[in-house]
Amino acid sequence: MIGYIIAIVVVALIFDFINGFHDSANSIATVVATRVLNPLQAVVWAAFFNFAAMFTIGTAVAKTVGSGMIDVDIVDPNVVFGGLLGAIIWNLITWYRGLPSSSSHALIGGYAGAAVAKAGFAAIVWGMKWVLTLSFIVLSPIIGMFLGMSLMILVAWLFKQAHPGRVNRYFRYAQLFSSAAFAYSHGANDAQKTMGIIMGLLVATKMLFVNETGWLRHFYVQGPDHIPYWVQVSAYTMISLGTLFGGWRIVHTMGSRVTRLRPVGGFCAETGGALSILLATRFGIPVSTTHTITGSIVGVGATFRARAVRWDVAGRIVWAWILTIPASGLMAAISYLLLAALVKM
Repeated sequence: MIGYIIAIVVVALIFDFINGFHDSANSIATVVATRVLNPLQAVVWAAFFNFAAMFTIGTAVAKTVGSGMIDVDIVDPNVVFGGLLGAIIWNLITWYRGLPSSSSHALIGGYAGAAVAKAGFAAIVWGMKWVLTLSFIVLSPIIGMFLGMSLMILVAWLFKQAHPGRVNRYFRYAQLFSSAAFAYSHGANDAQKTMGIIMGLLVATKMLFVNETGWLRHFYVQGPDHIPYWVQVSAYTMISLGTLFGGWRIVHTMGSRVTRLRPVGGFCAETGGALSILLATRFGIPVSTTHTITGSIVGVGATFRARAVRWDVAGRIVWAWILTIPASGLMAAISYLLLAALVKM
């Protein structure tokens, strides 16, 4: 059983890597589309700031995912593994289709789907954390759109007398800071979701490790509020490595197919997205970085002309958002039932 648990931790970290591969493309899409950095430079830049978040951000989001949404008494290794498989399958489908769906909501939907498959809807801890998480599926792109549009209007007013070429040159440098801020916010929120899943597993199986010595003693935890340092370092490392390997199909969708961006627009979109995500992270809300940056890009593109936005592409993205939780939940439920038949707890 201990070997099975270790294998699930490895799968969770693989999911974290896929999250970086899938979602962190959002961190670099605008800076690549505006040609401020080439793709290789951009992924290294984003990966560094993904990891940097570990040293300054708390673990409120990890605690929400680990103990605030699913009844911890029904969690077992098969529930965690089933949830991870459901999320991974959905992420790979949307990656193949080039759709920037939410890895965050795929993980939450998968975790919930596996828990429901085991114990019915009583497994869900209905409360404010679910209300906030589900609300921010709608609110995060709206907040991102509002902030992106507001920043674009403010910048246009401040630089209305400046030559467009000079404005673009200035914001080519400014966009380095905005892309760093967005990558930082992505690492701060998304790496914690994997931390929360691993903590759910460790809390559910802690009695197996209570008397262990050597390196296995690090798998013993007192409770969901005590997140081992190795869990934090592993989660941030894997999401950063995922960023380094990129997700170029999604970069193309986010950076050029929704709307055409100049450096000034990229700066406003990234800054608006980063502010939205950091605010949610501060209150322990697991939001979608994908939803938020998409809303910011749409807000920037629609500031002066609604026709600047490719609404057909945006519509496909919205459908992916709507389907993510139920689709990943269904896949996770099937995965759990198969695991339960093969692995007896």
